[in-house]
Amino acid sequence: MTISIRPSRPDDFPRTFEIWRSAVLATHDFLAPEDFAAIEVLVRDQYLPAAEFWIAADENDQALGFMGMSGAQIDSLFVHADARGAGVGRRLIEHAMSLHPVLTVDVNEQNVSGAGFYQRMGFEVVGRSPVDDAGRPYPLLHLKRG
Repeated sequence: MTISIRPSRPDDFPRTFEIWRSAVLATHDFLAPEDFAAIEVLVRDQYLPAAEFWIAADENDQALGFMGMSGAQIDSLFVHADARGAGVGRRLIEHAMSLHPVLTVDVNEQNVSGAGFYQRMGFEVVGRSPVDDAGRPYPLLHLKRG
């Protein structure tokens, strides 16, 4: 599969929401159902419509994953559950590395596959928070590469 990276477009919104939802359902089984529901509303109504992303797309320009960044900080990286293990996340990280030699990212400690992915990509744990950014009981690992 050929994976290209491009900036997001307004018409990507429905697919980025689908990607986010499938990825979280596949990797965030630790979320309480009420927390997932609350986060889903925020992501759908506030975060995704307002943010700019790098889109990983296949040869038909179908989005397979996306990454949001603030400078050298990866704010979000999600790969559709059907595309996991196909190199989509790796391509997004490689793109981020081409933009910034030193990268940081936070990942839920309970997201074992996500934390393992970043460590395989060369990130190292440099800190930990006992709660997520909203104060929920989901510890975050702070990672750095480069």
